[in-house]
Amino acid sequence: MRLGVPWFHVPGNHDLDPGAASDATSLGRWSAVYGPDTYAVEEGRAAFVFLDDVVVRPGQKPGYIGGLREDQFRFLENYLAQLPRERLLVLGMHIPVFDTGGRETFRAGDRARLFALLKERPNLLLLSGHSHVQQHHWHGAKEGWQGAAPLHEYNLGAACGAFWSGAPDAAGIPDATMADGTPNGYALLSVRDDGGMRWPSIRRACRAGTRRPTMRWRCMRQACCAVARIRPQGVFANVFMGDADTRVEYRIDGGDWKPMARVERSDPGLAAQNVIDDLAAGLRGYDRSPEAVASSHLWRGALATDLPVGRHRVEVRAFDRWQGEVRAETGYLLQEAY
Repeated sequence: MRLGVPWFHVPGNHDLDPGAASDATSLGRWSAVYGPDTYAVEEGRAAFVFLDDVVVRPGQKPGYIGGLREDQFRFLENYLAQLPRERLLVLGMHIPVFDTGGRETFRAGDRARLFALLKERPNLLLLSGHSHVQQHHWHGAKEGWQGAAPLHEYNLGAACGAFWSGAPDAAGIPDATMADGTPNGYALLSVRDDGGMRWPSIRRACRAGTRRPTMRWRCMRQACCAVARIRPQGVFANVFMGDADTRVEYRIDGGDWKPMARVERSDPGLAAQNVIDDLAAGLRGYDRSPEAVASSHLWRGALATDLPVGRHRVEVRAFDRWQGEVRAETGYLLQEAY
C-alpha cells in the first residue's frame, strides 16, 4: 500500500505450492497472504473480475494447464446475472485464453463455456500475462467466439521483462527486453466516463472518450512506442502496441511517406544481443538475454542505396488504435564501395 494505488493480485504458475497433490490445494500459501483467488471489483462504471486460471495436474507434463473450476463458473454466472449488460467488464487472468506453441494451453471446453457466458457483453476486455511477450489476440468464430465483434485479449508483457535478464546499463539495471523485442514496462488502462477513472494494469495505458478501454504500453526506460532499428538495406520498427491492423510508414530525408511491411521474425536488436552473448567469454549480467522469437508487431522498410554518400535520416510513424500517431527516428550511413 506504500505505492498509494489499489493492487489486485492474480495467481500464476509461479505461485503454486511446491509438490501440491491437487489443484484444490495448490494455492494454500498464496491464499493465506492475498486472500481469494477469484473475486470481483467494481469502480465507477467498470467491473473487474480476477480469476485463477492455472489448473494443476499432478504427475502430468506439463504440470498445469489454463482453465477454470466449476466453482469459478458458478461465481461468474451469478455475478454476471446482476451486472448491467452495457457495463465495461474486464477479466484478468494469468494464462492466456488462446492456445500457444501449437498445443492446447487453455482447456478448449473451459474456453467454450467462458465464451458462452460472455457472448452478450458488448464492452469486454480480457487481460492475461504468463508469456513474457506482448501481443493482442482477437478471438473470433474459429475459436468459438460468438459475440457481435471479435473479443479482444491483451496479453501483457512484464515489469521484469524477460526475468531481468540481459546486459546491465550504466546504472546496473538489466536490459530486460522480452523475447519479442518489447522493453520491460507496464500498462495503464484508463477508463473515463462521467468524471473518469484511471485503472493501472501491468503495461498499458488508455485514453478517454468511450466505455471501451483504450490502452498504451509504457516502457521503463524508453518513451517511444515505436523503435526503429537499422540492418543492412532495411529499417525495422517494433511497434510495441501494434497488431496486424496497425498502419506503419517511413520516410527518408523528409521525402514521401511509404508503407512498411509487417514481418513475423525476430527483433533484429535482440537477435544481435543473442549473438553477442554467444561470443562473450562469460555472462555479461545476471543472465543472458532471452532467445529472440518471431514478433507479432514488427515492420520492415527497404533503405534507399542510390542516395548521395553520407548520413541519411529515417523517420517512422505508426497509427496506434488507442493513442493515434506515434513516431520514432534513426539514421544510416552510405559509403562508397572500393
